[in-house]
Amino acid sequence: MTGRMRNIGIMAHIDAGKTTTTERILFYTGKSHRIGEVDDGEATMDWMTQEQNRGITITSAATTCFWKDHQINIIDTPGHVDFTAEVERSLRVLDGAVGIFCAVGGVEPQSETVWRQANSYRVPRICYVNKMDRVGADFFAVLDEMKEKLVAAPLVVQIPIGRESEFEGIIDLRTMEEFHWRSEKKGAEYDARPIRDELRPIAEQWRETMLDQLTALSDELTDKYLSGEELPLQLIDETIRRGTIDRVHQPVFCGASLKNIGVQPLIDAIIRYLPAPGDLPPIIAHHQKKDADVEVPHDPDGQPLALVFKIQTDREAGSLCFIRCYSGTIKAGVAIFNINKKKRERINRLLRMHANRPEQIDKITAGDIAVVVGFKLAQTGDTIGSEGVPILLERMHFPEPVISVAIEPQTLSERQKLKDVLSILSREDPTFITKEDTDTGQLIISGMGELHLDVLVTRIIDDFKVSARVGRPQVTYRESVGATATHTEKFQRVIANKENAAEITLEVAPRPRGTGNEFASKVKPSLLPEQFIEAVRRGVEGAFGSGIVYGYPTTDIGVILVDARYNELTATEFAFEAAGSLGFDNACRAADPILLEPIMRLDVMCPKEFLGDVISAITMRGGLIHGIESRPGVEHIRGEAPMEKMFGYSTSLRSQTQGRGTYAMEFSHFARCTPKT
Repeated sequence: MTGRMRNIGIMAHIDAGKTTTTERILFYTGKSHRIGEVDDGEATMDWMTQEQNRGITITSAATTCFWKDHQINIIDTPGHVDFTAEVERSLRVLDGAVGIFCAVGGVEPQSETVWRQANSYRVPRICYVNKMDRVGADFFAVLDEMKEKLVAAPLVVQIPIGRESEFEGIIDLRTMEEFHWRSEKKGAEYDARPIRDELRPIAEQWRETMLDQLTALSDELTDKYLSGEELPLQLIDETIRRGTIDRVHQPVFCGASLKNIGVQPLIDAIIRYLPAPGDLPPIIAHHQKKDADVEVPHDPDGQPLALVFKIQTDREAGSLCFIRCYSGTIKAGVAIFNINKKKRERINRLLRMHANRPEQIDKITAGDIAVVVGFKLAQTGDTIGSEGVPILLERMHFPEPVISVAIEPQTLSERQKLKDVLSILSREDPTFITKEDTDTGQLIISGMGELHLDVLVTRIIDDFKVSARVGRPQVTYRESVGATATHTEKFQRVIANKENAAEITLEVAPRPRGTGNEFASKVKPSLLPEQFIEAVRRGVEGAFGSGIVYGYPTTDIGVILVDARYNELTATEFAFEAAGSLGFDNACRAADPILLEPIMRLDVMCPKEFLGDVISAITMRGGLIHGIESRPGVEHIRGEAPMEKMFGYSTSLRSQTQGRGTYAMEFSHFARCTPKT
C-alpha cells in the first residue's frame, strides 16, 4: 500500500493560494461535497475561528484524500513567518511538497524562507504557478525568479494559454495537448484538444527545453531522441519522477485555483512525480544503547517507530498527537513506549483527520500519518516506539522567541486556570515559551512576533475562556560579554553540621555571534573527579538563563574550567555546582557585560509611488536598506531593523501606502545595543 501513498505539504508565501488550492484538491478527490472559499471564511482547512476571521492559515491542518487508487496525506502549512514552527515541523515529516507561487507576486519573501527550510530537510518538490487569471500575471517571469532567487531548476511541464483575463487553459508539454475546463461543472471536468496552429511554435519550443533537461538524466531517452523515434510517455514520466525525487529539478505546473483551472493535472503530478515513503533513503536516527547513528529502513514489518510532529488540544478529546510512522505497525488500544520520556503510554484511539473532522482507524503502518488520542506526556518532537530498541529520531530545532508580553488573569481565582492553559499552548507550540518572573510574580509569554502572540492571546481569551489582561509587547534581549576574564570562586558553607567547600577558576570569553554558549573543562579527571566537573557544568549551564546584569538569558559566551581544588573531606557536588553558578556570574561581570537586541530581516512590498515614504519610515526606525528590486507595479525593499522599533509597523505601513503595502519580518541575529536607563 505504501507505494500508493504520498505524504505531501503545500507551502508558499502568505496569500499565494495554498488553502484555496487545497480546497479544490479535496473537492475534486471527493473529500468535500462543496468548495470552501477562504474569501468567504468557509475554507474546510482553515477551521479555526481566527483563521476564518483573519483569512490566513495558522495551524497546519492535516487531511487525507484518495485519487486514482492512491492515498494522499496533505498538510496545509501556514504562509506567515510568525508560524515558522508549523512549517518546520510539517516539512520534517513530509516526503514531498508542492510549492505554490503567485503569478503576479512571483517568488515572495516567505516563499524563499520555506524553500530554504525544504532544502535543509531535502524535500523533493513540484511547483504550481497560481493566479494566472490575475492582472499582472506572468508565468515566465516567475520561472526566472525561481532560478535567480531560489537557485532552483524549474522543469516546465505545462505552459499557460493566455494570461490575465484571457487565461483560458493550459498546454501539457508531455502529451502536446490543450486542456480546457468547463466552468459550468465547477472545473470538475475538462477537455483535451489538439494544440491549435498559432500556439504550436511556442509549445514545441518549450517541449524542446523540457526534453533537453530530461535527456541529461536518461541515456535511453537520449538515444530515442537523437534517432528521431517517438518518445514513450511512460519513459518521459519515469525520467521526470527520478529527477524530482533526486532533487535535480522541480516540475512546474500552472493554473488559477479560484477559477477551478489546472488543479486535476496538479493532483496527477503529485502521485506521478512525488515520492512514496519507500522511494526515499532510510531515515537517520540515534540508537541510545549503541550511542551511534543508525539507519531506519522503511519496513512495515519492522519495529514500530514514529515521531510526534504536532500536538493540538481538543476540548472533548484532550491532546491530539499527530504522528508520522517511519517503521512497523502501530495499533489502537495498545501501549507504546515514549523513548524521550522513558514512559509507556496508551493509544486509546487512532484517527485519520480531515481538517478537524476525525475518522477512526485500527492501525497505521510505516509511511502513514495519523492522530493518537490518549497520550498524556508526549511533546512535539518525541519519538515513540519499542522499549527494547531505544532509537531517537532527530529532534526538531526551532528559532528562539524574540518578543514577550506580560499576561495576568482578571481575578486571582483564575491564575491557576491561566497557568494550565499556557502549559497546554506551550506543549502545542515549541516557539511559545512561558515563565514566571521571580521578582514581580508576573507571567511572561514569549513568541515569534506580534501576530503570533496576538493569535495566542486571542485563543486564551476566546477558546479557553480565560479572562486575562495583556501588557505591551516587550523585546526579548540577550546578554553577553565583550572581553575575556578569569575569576577564582571559593565556596564554603556549613549545612546540617557538614562543611561544603569548593574552589574553581573559570575563564569566560565572547564567542562569534549566533554560535550560542559553550562549557568546556581543561581540568583532568585525575585532578578533579568527573562528578565534580559535571557539577560545575550544571552550575554554569543553569546560570546561562539568569543573565549577568539585567536578568536576560546569556548567549555567545564560552566558559572554560581552567583550575580547581578540592578536599576529599569537604568537597560535595552541591558546593561545586554553586561555585560554578556564582563563578560564572562574577567572571562575566568582570568581562565587559553587554546587552544584545534582536535584529529582524525585513521584506517590504509597496507600490512605486510610496517608495520614498516607506524607505524614510524604515530608516527613522533605525533600519538599514540592503537593496530595492523593481517588479511590475511593485517595489521590493530588503533590509533589517531592530525589533524594538518595529512594534506597530503594520499599521504604519498600511497608512503610508493606502492599505496596499505588505511586509514580512523574521529574526536575523542579535547585535550590541545601548542599555536602556
